[in-house]
Amino acid sequence: MNELELKYGCNPNQKPSRIYLDEGELPIEVINGRPGYINFMDALNGWQLVKELKAATGLPAAASFKHVSPAGAAVGLQLSEILRKIYFVDDVKVELSPLASAYARARGADRMSSYGDFVALSDTCDASTATLLKREVSDGVIAPDYTPEALEILKAKRKGTYNVIKIDANYTPKPIERKQVFGITFEQGRNEILLNDPKLFENIPTQNKTFTPEAKRDLIISLITLKYTQSNSVCYVKDGQAIGIGAGQQSRIHCTRLAGNKADIWWLRQHPKVMQLPFVDNIRRPDRDNTIDVYISEDHEDVLAEGVWQQFFKSKPEVLTIEEKKEWIAKNRGVSLGSDAFFPFGDNIERAHKSGVEFIAQAGGSVRDDNVIFTCDKYGIAMAFTGVRLFHH
Repeated sequence: MNELELKYGCNPNQKPSRIYLDEGELPIEVINGRPGYINFMDALNGWQLVKELKAATGLPAAASFKHVSPAGAAVGLQLSEILRKIYFVDDVKVELSPLASAYARARGADRMSSYGDFVALSDTCDASTATLLKREVSDGVIAPDYTPEALEILKAKRKGTYNVIKIDANYTPKPIERKQVFGITFEQGRNEILLNDPKLFENIPTQNKTFTPEAKRDLIISLITLKYTQSNSVCYVKDGQAIGIGAGQQSRIHCTRLAGNKADIWWLRQHPKVMQLPFVDNIRRPDRDNTIDVYISEDHEDVLAEGVWQQFFKSKPEVLTIEEKKEWIAKNRGVSLGSDAFFPFGDNIERAHKSGVEFIAQAGGSVRDDNVIFTCDKYGIAMAFTGVRLFHH
């Protein structure tokens, strides 16, 4: 099969819609559901991301994609009890496989952005991963294969309409890629740069030149994630998972702030006050996620006001004060940060430092490099100039 008709294009009015190859067979099989244009854009970009993460780290990988940018990406490291709780998988009866742990991390880091995502898995989807998938609001999943038990679970999701795509793990696209804009065809060589090359971290202009093995792993995860994120983009990573992705902003400073705010929310969700929120029984998962997000924010009264909190909580929680939030965020350490190009101002470093960033990988080459290096030295941050730009459009 070299052609597949899609449900519709980017919008329901954009018909007909299809994917096809001029030569050869499509490397995908739709096992269940009827994916649309954006579903496949997310699926194919997500698959490339997790395939690279697996190749670079040797660990199973997962990504949560929304509208052609990842909301989360992670490798399959074991979950701590705190992470199991904040990702809401502590009640799962089956043992979580490494792939399931990767998915829990990718889906759980930014649950607001991941709502209604498309999931990519580097390895055969097993029953424990499918069990987690079934619980979340999601449009579909792509993987190189599925166990019979996993397929049975996934086919029952969304009243049998859940999109399940199988991809040939050995498929290699042609080295030249093309796209059309306004009827005009653009052509370029595929971005085949490998981001696990140790030479990426050899040019270290900062006084601190020490990158721990964990930091190098996390910086590689950050850079690979950025390769498939709409530019401008910045990615914070800790313990093998993206904890804050800022995508598609016109300003890289705003990218850094956006991603940093997400990283702070991820960290604040581990605050004892947040973990002990007394939710009412049977609260819907999206309602719980939104309530936590509002509770952490400056608009906490929107869920704590009299006559409102009773909808969400068994008893009224105490406010998480600004002072408590600042104190807790200041405890975050060991965060790695990647940028898809250079940082233009020391402001980026100032903001990143507030969210626990101690390691940075960025292209360099800005007229403001001296200012950026000075700011890194001020906070003892180790920074590598990779010389690599990762713009993705």
